[in-house]
Amino acid sequence: MTILSVRHVTTYRYKRPVSFGEHRIMFRPRDSYDQRLIRSEIEIGPYPGSLRWMHDVFGNCVALARFTTQATELRFETNITLDHVPANAPDFQMEDYARTYPFSYSSEEMPDLTRLIEPQFLDPDRRLHHWVQRFLKRGRVNSTSELLMTLTYGIKESFTYARRGEKGTQDPLTTLNLRSGTCRDFAVLMMEAARSLGFAARFVSGYIYSPGDSAESYLGGGSTHAWCQVYLPGAGWVEFDPTNGIIGNRDLIRIAVARDPRQAIPLSGTWVGHPDDSLGMSVEVHVREESALQSPSWL
Repeated sequence: MTILSVRHVTTYRYKRPVSFGEHRIMFRPRDSYDQRLIRSEIEIGPYPGSLRWMHDVFGNCVALARFTTQATELRFETNITLDHVPANAPDFQMEDYARTYPFSYSSEEMPDLTRLIEPQFLDPDRRLHHWVQRFLKRGRVNSTSELLMTLTYGIKESFTYARRGEKGTQDPLTTLNLRSGTCRDFAVLMMEAARSLGFAARFVSGYIYSPGDSAESYLGGGSTHAWCQVYLPGAGWVEFDPTNGIIGNRDLIRIAVARDPRQAIPLSGTWVGHPDDSLGMSVEVHVREESALQSPSWL
């Protein structure tokens, strides 16, 4: 296993003191068999009048901060340490019936997966549907794992990664038109493409560990990162990062999963003041390896 630490700082600055409404914070990683949280600390300035924790409908940890004082700066810093068990190669240990595409989810799973199969964005001319058909082998057997891997690599190789300062996520048709986008845009494109093929897919927000300046460094480092998961019977939720062509959890740290990207915004909130008071926002994310340990045999 690998011990990773994350330092995430988000700072909002203003010309004069402003008031702050409630802020919703999603910075705490999800505990699982492949990532175990060791430490998680959060510092907020000015200190909130109240800070409470809850689990949302997807089981994500959410902190809600309310403020009673005005300030010219609002700063959130989190420091996280976790055990990470990387999968260096995709592990598609699926049920036999799901190894070839198309397949049907079982009657036991289908009620819980239905909303994650339904597209979340309109495609009136079926442009996304026609685009994703190119990844299918007409008249031949389609391997489920090969189909999803080809889709992941196809986005990585055919689209240009571009950071964007504006809030929100592009709809898939805009990403298809521009042939460029952020990690969130590519995650949504793949998620919706997978849903158009009948797969259950969900959005993932988190961090990526980029190993220095080596050739293996990834796009999307230095900030929060996004990718998607696809549910495969027998294998469960499998990670697909179309921005970097990663399949499996290697170097990916999950924070939140959601049906829609708007449900997994890392930090959101309001402030009260003149529109010209805002001096902007800065985000710093540093992910580093503390140590590497041998994984126990049961992992």
